[in-house]
Order: sequence, then C-alpha cells, then structure tokens
Amino acid sequence: MVENSNPLNKYFRQPAIYVSLPTGGNYPPHVLTPSETGEFGIMPMTAKDEIRFKTPDALMNGEGVVDVIHSCVPNIKDAWQIKSYDLDTILIAIRIATYGETMDINFNVPGINERASHTLNLPAILDSIKSVRIENECVLKGGLKVQIRPLTYKDMTNTSLTTFQQQKLYSSVQGSKMSDEEKTKKFDEAFKSLTELSMNLLLKNIEKITIPDGTEVTDPIQIKEFIDNANAILITELQDGLNILRLQGSTKPAKLRATEEQIKKGAPATYEVPITFDTANFFV
Repeated sequence: MVENSNPLNKYFRQPAIYVSLPTGGNYPPHVLTPSETGEFGIMPMTAKDEIRFKTPDALMNGEGVVDVIHSCVPNIKDAWQIKSYDLDTILIAIRIATYGETMDINFNVPGINERASHTLNLPAILDSIKSVRIENECVLKGGLKVQIRPLTYKDMTNTSLTTFQQQKLYSSVQGSKMSDEEKTKKFDEAFKSLTELSMNLLLKNIEKITIPDGTEVTDPIQIKEFIDNANAILITELQDGLNILRLQGSTKPAKLRATEEQIKKGAPATYEVPITFDTANFFV
C-alpha cells in the first residue's frame, strides 16, 4: 500500500460510528464487503455529499442517496442492491456520524392547528431497530406459506418514481382543457399503470410459495398465474402480510404526550408522530 504523504491526512474523515445491519449483512461480496465483526464503519458526509442531498433530481432518481452511501460506508459497493430492511439503519448512522446523536422533527399536533417539535434520540432508534428479528415468511389463513424476497433500494426508487410520474400526470390532466372523454381515457391509463406497478412489486417480493401438502413453487411464471387468478380476498390478505413484513427494519412512530394547554385546545393526551427519514429534510 502506498503511504499518503499529504501532511493534511490527519484531518481526513474517519469512521465515527460502527453499526450492524438488521439483515446481518447477508449480501454477496460485490454488494457488501463482509466484516469480521459484523459491524460496518460509517464515516461523516463530506461537503460534496451534502451538496448531493440538496440536488432535487439526484434525490428523486436515487442517485444522490446511492452516491452518499458509497461515500460514507466504504464496505457497501452497490447501494442499489441494499435491502429495504437495512436502509433506515444506514441513513440514521450517516446522520449520527455527520451531525450528532439527536435530530429535531417538526409536526402538526393532531386535533389542533398547532406546530410542535420534538428531539429524537437517534442511537435509541438504532437500538430499537436492532432488537427486531427479521422474518421472511408470511403464512396465509388457507395454509399457504409465502417466502419473501426483500425489496432493494432500486425496487423502492423505481416504484416511487413511477408513482410520482403517474400522480403528476393525474394533476396535469385534471387541470387541462381536455374533453371529459380524453380525461377519462388518461385517468384509466394511469390507473392501469399503477395497478400493474402494484402487481409487479408483489411478484418481485415473492421468492417461493409452499402449499399445505409441502409442494414448493418457485417458478415466477406459475407464481404470476397464481396472482392473476386467485380471488381478491386471498391476494389482499397476501398484500397486507407483505406490507407488514416490508416495515421490518424501519423506524417506529414517536409516541408523544400533549401538554395540558394542548389538551385544553382539543389535542389527545397521547399521540404518535410518524418518523420518515426523507432525504429531503433528513440531511439539512
């Protein structure tokens, strides 16, 4: 290894925190370089990284997040393939390494038109995520066992982009001077596109289905035939089960108490505030 002779190298960033991943870091080496300890070093963001998080296009298409993960977590070689379960842990760790262990969130107090703020303890959130055991199987009432394939950051980004584009199309059509017939046609096309997106996401999320007699089905074509031909109640049950599993590794809502003054105004005594680590406000 060539030694760095730059006299400023002692000021270069170093890992500020080490974390383990909810999935255990179970990835092929071209996605994640294994760690002997099971923990991965997280470095603070650079000035260039901060700029990436302030570039709307880079955030929308996911490139900004991927570049920053590569910069701050050297063990990760392909952030697009990181499983959804691990994403919150990685982003929270980068936030801690860069700005410290607390983060303020702003929200509307339910029941009253009043803004409030709360300071989050980020290491405590990481500990709560770490305590959750990842499950990869969903059992339906009829005895079907569905083994899931976790969605990747690439899957999540593509879904968000398509949904955003369809919502944008809906808004533009709604305010256009098209005839009612043309609007209906456009709305129908958008609805079909979103329905297809939902079904494709469902298929991506299924690794294997085991029927009660022990037969295992892994052929994507056969699984698609099942999705296309099963009754709506069964598919809804499957989607609900997968939606619950997709939340594994994500941050739980903050449970807060209202002040006496807020309660007098009509706020509930206790309430929950969703914590979503949206990169648009997470790294500013």
